[in-house]
Amino acid sequence: MHIGKAIRLERIINRNTKRAIIVPMDHGITVGPIPGLVDLRAAVQAVVEGGANAVLMHKGSPRCCHRMRGQDVGLIIHLSASTSLSPLPNAKTLVCSVEEAIRLGADAVSVHVNLGDENEAKMLEDFGRVTESAQSWGMPVLAMIYARGSKVRGEYDPETVAHCARVGVELGADVVKVPYTGDPDSFSRVTAACCVPVVIAGGPKLASTRDVLVMVRDSLRAGGAGLSVGRNVFQHKRPDLLTRALARIVHENAEVDEAMELLGPEA
Repeated sequence: MHIGKAIRLERIINRNTKRAIIVPMDHGITVGPIPGLVDLRAAVQAVVEGGANAVLMHKGSPRCCHRMRGQDVGLIIHLSASTSLSPLPNAKTLVCSVEEAIRLGADAVSVHVNLGDENEAKMLEDFGRVTESAQSWGMPVLAMIYARGSKVRGEYDPETVAHCARVGVELGADVVKVPYTGDPDSFSRVTAACCVPVVIAGGPKLASTRDVLVMVRDSLRAGGAGLSVGRNVFQHKRPDLLTRALARIVHENAEVDEAMELLGPEA
């Protein structure tokens, strides 16, 4: 592996456990300043204090909030964007380059592809160009691959998710992010077909903190490499404590009940 890429990967993935806690904070372009991300500086500080390995954001955000006091955190610059106001909200467009991300001090870049969308071909083309450029610079690529379109049987269908993950691998991603399929048995079929780390997305906000922790634990048991979860972390009433609980599960193999103790009785 390119030595530069290996060094950067260790800034977003724990070198000992080979797992990662990534907190995406790229939602502002898609849906605006939602609760939990109005104050980006406070949001980043909370997850840093909890032990997140990396945060993921668009190119204009690091100047507002990144690398503050205390523990450092990896920076992933997201290259893709669309807004919920668009008539084609699932059509992602490149709004940043690998070279620009390097100038911003990024440790990795990410790209989003929605398979099944009518603009799938353009997104795949962009994905291929990103991985080509990233390879030449030794820059890791995280690929967010989802299935969203009229021919998609279900976004969380195990065969569909496995297809999404395999697309990420075969087009050169170093880390693949896909939805969790709902149980360890089905998710193990997703991870078994990938030779790179697979992290789970958080999806819509879950009903309880325990649900989040159980989902993460089960994904790890199925061969997952951690999580890339946004709203279920930064919209929690104590994102710092939740991140700490997630770190116990991801990096120390703690059980859910043990991790829940870090959150107190009101979790």
